[in-house]
Amino acid sequence: MKPNIKSKESKLLRKQESTTLLMMIFALSVLVAAVTVDMVNPVLPLISEHFEASKAQVSWVVSGVALILAIGVPLYGRMSDFIELKKLFSFAVLILSMGSLICALAPSLPVLVLGRMVQGAGMSAIPVLSVVAISKVFSPGKRGGYLGIIAGCIGVGTAGGPIFGGAVGQFFGWRSLFWFTFLLSIFVVIGALYTLPTIKPTLESGKHRKFDLVGGALLGVIVGLLLFGVTQGETVGFASTSSLGSLMGSLFALVGFVWRIVAVENPFVPPVLFKNRFYVSSVIVAVFSMFAYFSVLVFVPLMVVEENGLSPGQAGMILLPGGAAVAILSPFVGRISDRLGTKRLIISGVTLMGISTLFLSTFASGASPVLVSVGVLGVGIAFALTNSPANNAAVSALTREQVGVGMGIFQGALYLGAGAGAGMIGALLTARHEASNSLNPLYMLDAISYSDAFLAATATLFIALVAAFGLRNDS
Repeated sequence: MKPNIKSKESKLLRKQESTTLLMMIFALSVLVAAVTVDMVNPVLPLISEHFEASKAQVSWVVSGVALILAIGVPLYGRMSDFIELKKLFSFAVLILSMGSLICALAPSLPVLVLGRMVQGAGMSAIPVLSVVAISKVFSPGKRGGYLGIIAGCIGVGTAGGPIFGGAVGQFFGWRSLFWFTFLLSIFVVIGALYTLPTIKPTLESGKHRKFDLVGGALLGVIVGLLLFGVTQGETVGFASTSSLGSLMGSLFALVGFVWRIVAVENPFVPPVLFKNRFYVSSVIVAVFSMFAYFSVLVFVPLMVVEENGLSPGQAGMILLPGGAAVAILSPFVGRISDRLGTKRLIISGVTLMGISTLFLSTFASGASPVLVSVGVLGVGIAFALTNSPANNAAVSALTREQVGVGMGIFQGALYLGAGAGAGMIGALLTARHEASNSLNPLYMLDAISYSDAFLAATATLFIALVAAFGLRNDS
C-alpha cells in the first residue's frame, strides 16, 4: 500500500507543480499585455518630439492598439473553438513579440503605429485565451480563484503600465519599453509551449462546421468603427463627418451582422447566446463597470496634473492604491465566488464603484490628492469585487461548446467599455471645460468639468447595477 500512496502523492505533486507553472505563464502573459497597452502614455511627448509629430498624429500610438484589441479579442475567442489552444496562444504571443521588435526599431511614426497595431493583434489573444483555457482545464468549483489571479494581473498591469512607462522611458528612452516587452514575450512563448496542456477545440472546421469569416469581419467592423467614431467625436466633435460617418457605418454593419447570424447555418456568434439572459447580464455588467473604471484610470492622472500641479510621475502614483487593491483582492474574491456565488459580490462591487465615483465627483475633484487616492482606492476594491466574479458568472452561464465565442464576446466587451468610456467621458470634459455650474448639485469646488465627468461615470453604473440583479441567483 505504501508504494501506491507514494505514487499518488507523487502524481498529486506533479499536478500541483504543472498547475503552478501554467498559472505563472498565464499571469505573466496577462501582466505583459496589460502593461503594454498603456505604458506609452507618459512618453507620448518624447515620441512626438522625436518624430516631430503633432499630438493628434502621435495619439494613434494608443488609439491604434485600442482598435485592434476591441476587434481581435472576440475573433480569438471564436478561433479557439476551431484551433488547438496551445498553438493559437503561442502564435499570438509570437505576434506580440514581433510587434514589439517593430516598435523598438521603428524609423518613423507610421512604422511605430504599425508595430503597435501588430502588438495589439498579438496581445488581444492573451486575456481571452487565458480565460478560455482556465474554463476548460479547471472545474466550476475551482476556476474562480484562478480567474481572480488573471483579474489581479490585469489590474496591476493597467494601473502600473503608466508608472512603469514613465520611469523607464524617462531614464532609458521610449524604445527601451518595447525591448522590454519583446524579451518578456519571447520568454512567455517558450513557457507556453512547455506548460500549456493540449486542449482540443470544441469544433472542427469542415463540411458542417465552417468558420464564419464574414460574420467575424462584420463584428470587427462594428466595434472598430464604433470606437473610431467615439475617438473622433472626442477630438473633432461628434458632429464631424469622420465621427458621424464612422458611427453610421457601425450601425449598418450591425444590421448586416444581425442578418448574418440569423441567415447562416453556423454563424460567428450563435443567436442562442443573446437569448441567455444570465450571460447577457454579465456582459452588460462588464461593459459599464469597465466604462467607469477605465475613465477613472485615464482622467484622474490628468485631473491631478491640471488641478493640483502634480508631475506625471506623481500623478501615476495616485493610481497605486487602486491597482494594489485589485492585485491583492482579486485572487481572494475569485475563490470566494466559488463558495458564495457571484451575484452578491458583483452587486456589492458595482454599488461600491458607484459610491466611489460619486465621491470623486462630489468631494475629490480639485481637492487634496489624498482624497483623490481614497476615491481611487474605492474604485479599485470595487473592480476586484466585480471583474473576476463577472468572468465566473459568464463562464458558468455557457455550455462547454459556447465558452470560446462567449468569452471572446465578453472580453471584447471589456475593451469596448474601456474605449467608449475614455472617448465619451473625454468628449464630456471638453464640452464642460468652461462650464460655470456643475451638474452635481453637491459639488462646491472649481474643477467642474472633472466633477461632471465622474458623475457621468456614476450614472452608467446604474445600468450595470440593474444588469447585476438579472444574474443567476446563487445558492
